[in-house]
Amino acid sequence: MTLSVYLSGEIHTDWRDEILAGCKAAGLDVVFSGPVTDHAASDDCGVAIMGAEPDKFWHDAKGARLNAIRTRHGIETADIVVVRFGEKYRQWNAAFDAGQAAALGKSLIVMHGADHQHALKEVDAAALAVVETSAQVVQILDYVLNGRLSG
Repeated sequence: MTLSVYLSGEIHTDWRDEILAGCKAAGLDVVFSGPVTDHAASDDCGVAIMGAEPDKFWHDAKGARLNAIRTRHGIETADIVVVRFGEKYRQWNAAFDAGQAAALGKSLIVMHGADHQHALKEVDAAALAVVETSAQVVQILDYVLNGRLSG
C-alpha cells in the first residue's frame, strides 16, 4: 500500500527533509507533497503570475489564493496530513490547514514542542497523533504501513 502524505506547516527548519530521509531509510512506500517552501516565491506568486498590486493587502491576497489551490489539492488527496508548528513564528496557516484536514476527516498528525501544548490544545484534540519529532512521524508511518514498531 502506498501512502500519500501532505507535509504542512513551518518552512524555516529541515523537518520535511528529516521525514523524507527517515522514510527512505526505512524503505517506506510513501509519496509526499506539501506547500511551496520558498518563502519569497510563495509570497510573490500571485503578482508574479497575475500582475502587480500597489496595495500590499491585494498583493498578499493574490498569493494566498494561488497557494490555496496547491494546499487544498494536497490536503484533499492525502491519506495523512502532517502539520508542523515551529518555534520561530506563529503559523496561522498551519492551524488553518489542520482545521481543513480535520473537517475533511483526514488522518491528522500534529508536530510541535512542549511549549505549544496549551496554545494548540484544540488542534491537538483533532489529531490522531501529536508528536514532537520527525523521527516519531517516520515511526508512525512505518507502523501504519507495516504494523512494525521501529526505534
